[in-house]
Amino acid sequence: MESIEDTHNSQNNLILQTSGIKNSYDSTVPSRLERLLRERELRKSSKSQNANEGIRDGNKDSNVFGNGNELCLSDGDRRAREGELIEGLAVSSLTNGFERQDGRLQRQRLLVVANRLPVSAVRKGEDSWNLEVSVGGLVSALLGVNEFEANWIGWAGVNVTDEIGQRSLTEALAEKRCIPVFLDQELVHQYYNGYCNNILWPLFHYLPLPQEDRLATTRSFQSQFAAYKEANQMFADVVNEHYQECDVVWCHDYHLMFLPKCLKEYNSEMKVGWFLHTPFPSSEIHRTLPSRSELLRAVLAADLVGFHTYDYARHFVSACTRILGLEGTPEGVEDQGQLTRVAAFPIGIDSDRFIRALELPAVKYHIKELQERFAGRKVMLGVDRLDMIKGIPQKILAFEKFLEENPDWRDKVVLLQIAVPTRTDVPEYQKLTCQVHEIVGRINGRFGTLTAVPIHHLVCLLLLNNMNKLLILMDICISWCSLF
Repeated sequence: MESIEDTHNSQNNLILQTSGIKNSYDSTVPSRLERLLRERELRKSSKSQNANEGIRDGNKDSNVFGNGNELCLSDGDRRAREGELIEGLAVSSLTNGFERQDGRLQRQRLLVVANRLPVSAVRKGEDSWNLEVSVGGLVSALLGVNEFEANWIGWAGVNVTDEIGQRSLTEALAEKRCIPVFLDQELVHQYYNGYCNNILWPLFHYLPLPQEDRLATTRSFQSQFAAYKEANQMFADVVNEHYQECDVVWCHDYHLMFLPKCLKEYNSEMKVGWFLHTPFPSSEIHRTLPSRSELLRAVLAADLVGFHTYDYARHFVSACTRILGLEGTPEGVEDQGQLTRVAAFPIGIDSDRFIRALELPAVKYHIKELQERFAGRKVMLGVDRLDMIKGIPQKILAFEKFLEENPDWRDKVVLLQIAVPTRTDVPEYQKLTCQVHEIVGRINGRFGTLTAVPIHHLVCLLLLNNMNKLLILMDICISWCSLF
């Protein structure tokens, strides 16, 4: 397995590759050796300039990613970058968009575009808002990206229809380097609950599409797909409004598969990357999706397409070759001379956040309290989103089977299952919640005593400090979902 440092380097390299990528084959592209030599000279020039003049920006305001440092590569990043160049994975990140005409290096901005902003907004008055940092795997992963001045564009999670509310929320989010996209309630229902979570999410996890009569399904799919494209266009409008020359636009996840195409229609020179945070299914599964070709071509408009694993990247290339009839290459997908690079970039978390939290007095106190409560018992921990693909019912039933076959362990082991609620307004998820509660209640009634129960099942959002307590306490981790 890759270390946390490796995964953070992978995330940073994804951005760097996007910023330096060419979107077509060019006979003037230098050889690998020439690119390495040019990068070394630029690096020397940058060091000299930093020593004599200093190019650090005076803006020290904090943001959701870090401290807004100047664009610079650490020694580890440079070594990783040079290694990638030697392997021919990318053009030098310092040769396209980083250097101004006067030869000086300019700071490069990163525009992160995701369905949701990294903060949750709660309205307190006509023109006042309360903002809290959201929990989620995407937010946690991007906390480790700090080489860029980053701005986040996304939906604020609330329906704001009045002009005063939109203006005040925009101003409040600007302090967090966030830019809102305002989607109305009906569009969110069709785009997010409909096409994203009812069609794309299940299919990408190898679940069949909803079974309805053919006519109703066609109408439903068509209206939801139209809403999906409309929402993606609204994201593109906001990105284009705030885009500056040499910005890198980093689009995230299955919610925004149409966004690369929309952005390139605005500006063909815009550097666009797209990263998927779910599996990408095999071509046999993907071909069952209505509008599959349209979605694939929209993603291929990006300069760089990233996935968690090599298998997901391979499935994407296979879908493009088998469904669209395009040519797959070792570097990506080629369409009439236009090359979209496809690669795997394992993602990681900021482990230092967890380590620092362990030193807090309140955390230490509660760790001791929990250790005393579960003394003499093995603790099994599961942390999952309450989602159909996470297998929570199957896990709990397997634990019941273990207790049946091993009666000596009934008073010696406890399962702590944390289920983080998600998509609570979707009927299928509501049914799943009821099903899990029924199974837990039956098992606790069967094997529990007056003083102890075998399963502690909590449906709640789990804060970072509480997670650290459980990580220290547990003996076995039987599932883990990155939520921080």
